[in-house]
Amino acid sequence: MSIRHLQEYRAPEISKGLVEGIFRANHKPVRLMELCGTHTMSVFRNGIRSVLPETITLVSGPGCPVCVTPQNEIDAFIALSMIDNVIITTFGDLMRVPGTQSSLQREKAKGKDIRVVYSSLDALNIANQNPDRNVVFLGVGFETTAPTIAASIGMAKEKKISNFHVFSAHKLVPPMLAGLMQMNDVRVDGFILPGHVSVIIGSEAYLPFVEKFHMPCVIAGFEPADILQAIYMLADQTGSGATRLENAYARAVTSKGNQKARAVINEVFETVDTCWRGIGVVPSSGLKIRKEFSQFDAQEVFEISVPDSEAPKGCICGDILTGVKTPPDCPLYKKVCTPAEPVGPCMVSSEGSCAAYYKYCRF
Repeated sequence: MSIRHLQEYRAPEISKGLVEGIFRANHKPVRLMELCGTHTMSVFRNGIRSVLPETITLVSGPGCPVCVTPQNEIDAFIALSMIDNVIITTFGDLMRVPGTQSSLQREKAKGKDIRVVYSSLDALNIANQNPDRNVVFLGVGFETTAPTIAASIGMAKEKKISNFHVFSAHKLVPPMLAGLMQMNDVRVDGFILPGHVSVIIGSEAYLPFVEKFHMPCVIAGFEPADILQAIYMLADQTGSGATRLENAYARAVTSKGNQKARAVINEVFETVDTCWRGIGVVPSSGLKIRKEFSQFDAQEVFEISVPDSEAPKGCICGDILTGVKTPPDCPLYKKVCTPAEPVGPCMVSSEGSCAAYYKYCRF
């Protein structure tokens, strides 16, 4: 995107016009959920909540991949780091997420070989450079990161890099939406759908959900005007009683998505039931490495046994991720749980709701 176009999406006069449109369209109290953690940060950073009508409540949803990773998977990552001759490679956000007894950061401080990388291809290179050691990449993310990780597994097979492994903890957004709607205490009147994920899967991937649950949905970009445009579209739908899937990010999202990326995902992964922190097990919402690539599946190669575990006592990340509560409702927020000493993942991740509240809200 050019600087000129970027400035347009941040232009005050455009945002002002959209806010005025929101006030005209909105006639009743509604709760709108932004699913993407990047949306959450943008909403807070640009003060979007402060310019909306009092009748519109924005709540943050389970759109932070680190935050929705359940406790037993975090414990499995830490258990992997304790295996002899293993190098753990991971995105930076995972390092400080507390497990039941430790964290990757603490294990690194004890001498375990845990390295932060920018992509799974970096991890593949580490494996190629260390043929006498096993390298495990912790694959946490949504459909956005899955294609490059699938591609790295394909490259490992092609180049016969047998010491490269992936722990797939990937999760899929459309099935999660259905799981969220089936929770009794979740009340949402419309969804702001994630732009990054939608670039991969395409807008049509949400149609079954919209048609089944009659839920207004708008795909949005990440600049202030993008988000305000999505809120305006949702206010128009909720005000008129309509139910539509709309795309406010057409400059990046097509109806079919990135078909090459989707193809490589389908080649390497298959869908499985998986657990989301705060939601529970959601059918067909996870990605498992197919049998043809099982030699690269860390869960198949290594014996990892971790007991069932629960969130830290007092932590309400689960309720925050489903929009039932907000970070200030948590008894640990800003008292025991801070960015310096996080208790739950929502305070750790750069896309976490608690981190956003802590950084931008002065209460």
